[in-house]
Amino acid sequence: MSQKNKAAILIVTLLLTGGLLAVGYFAFTQWQSQTAADIRPSPSSPTARDDARLREISGGQQLLFSSTTSPAKQEGIDAIAAENYPRAVSKLEASLQQNRNDPEALIYLNNARIGGGQSYTIAVSVPISTAENTAQEILRGVAQAQNEINQAGGINGVNLRVVIADDANNPSVAQQVAQSLVADDQVLGVVGHYSSDVTLAASQVYEQGQLVAISPTSTSIELSKAGDFIFRTVPSDRFTANALTKYMVEYLGLKQAAIFYNKNSSYSRSLKDEFTTALYGYGGAVVTEINLAEENFNSFDAVESAIQRGAEAIVLLADTETVPRALQVVRVNERKLPVLGGDSLYGPEVLEVGSDSEGMVVAIPWHILSHTNSEFAGAATQLWGGDINWRTTMAYDATKALIAGISGDSSRRGVQRTLSEPGFSAKGGGGDIRFSSNSGDRNHNLQLVKVEAGRRSRGLDYYFNPLP
Repeated sequence: MSQKNKAAILIVTLLLTGGLLAVGYFAFTQWQSQTAADIRPSPSSPTARDDARLREISGGQQLLFSSTTSPAKQEGIDAIAAENYPRAVSKLEASLQQNRNDPEALIYLNNARIGGGQSYTIAVSVPISTAENTAQEILRGVAQAQNEINQAGGINGVNLRVVIADDANNPSVAQQVAQSLVADDQVLGVVGHYSSDVTLAASQVYEQGQLVAISPTSTSIELSKAGDFIFRTVPSDRFTANALTKYMVEYLGLKQAAIFYNKNSSYSRSLKDEFTTALYGYGGAVVTEINLAEENFNSFDAVESAIQRGAEAIVLLADTETVPRALQVVRVNERKLPVLGGDSLYGPEVLEVGSDSEGMVVAIPWHILSHTNSEFAGAATQLWGGDINWRTTMAYDATKALIAGISGDSSRRGVQRTLSEPGFSAKGGGGDIRFSSNSGDRNHNLQLVKVEAGRRSRGLDYYFNPLP
């Protein structure tokens, strides 16, 4: 046989083989897709999977925080998955002895103690995969409230179970999480979500599904009209704007501000609008608005432009995404102009800037140094082995509100009615919890904190000190 014929036969053989492989692969993928559909967990299961993102909703059967894993913790989780609850309790208790600052482990421990027994279930949705520290801060508040109510005998004698979801601080993922939670009729309420944009996206699902959601951290004014089932324990941006404006005008004696914000963020836009309105009310003015999310943003040019336009103060109203650029502004400013900031600027990354951040003032809902005699703050410090922040406190209050709602009527609609009653009140870590009957907002004073030199915060040279 000639080389030419051999080559032709080889080509034909390869083509036939490729075609068969393609057909086989197509058939396999169709079978695999059908099989996956057949075995997919029901959305009502605590471990229901968001197939698009492969994220878990877990009551203890799944490790969500890989950074806090340990052999004992993993064995406890495996035991919950196997419904071996006595072993799960033993292993999770051992894990917490090694790391008592782990809220995921404490929630799973309390769930394991319930085992297969009767319980009321709530969910908490946090940005585990994109903002792990923030997620843990929120979970500590939920875990503490669950731990306290179950140790006290439960809600009318029934223990509280908590399931955890990772929404990645992403609106579309949060909507999928919300759909799963609405579909699970065991879930009576949700603590979440973190950012305003994410909570707004998920609120549409909760409102349609008539499931109460209480955000501990979303402050956008838009949430005030999100619906009858949407509440929050954090004050809205109107409170933050008024507190910052009052400090700027009455204490600093300044009236000309440069605002740095993210025009694509509901939270950031809301805070900008409220601050602008408040400042005008004092006879002041915003001399320039600078978009931190601008593709060609240059912190040097931005600060120089603000000064040239007559700015007397820099007001940083960044969202989580643009905090790094806001910190660039702080560094470039070098304390030439006073700097004020919204609650997204409350974190160790601001303190790590060093001397350039000294004197910066941030508005937050709560600070532990202003509540040194608080029973809640003392219990939190004892439980977690260190100070907590405002996100933990507001999450604790959101959980306490749901507990009070379930205590009044353990149906979804009943929880909403209880929280909406004009006389509703619950005791929280941040003070009494009351909601406006027409918006779900909470009236709560703001605490201003100032960056000062000192080694109180995680070994850093600066810390946030509450202003009187």
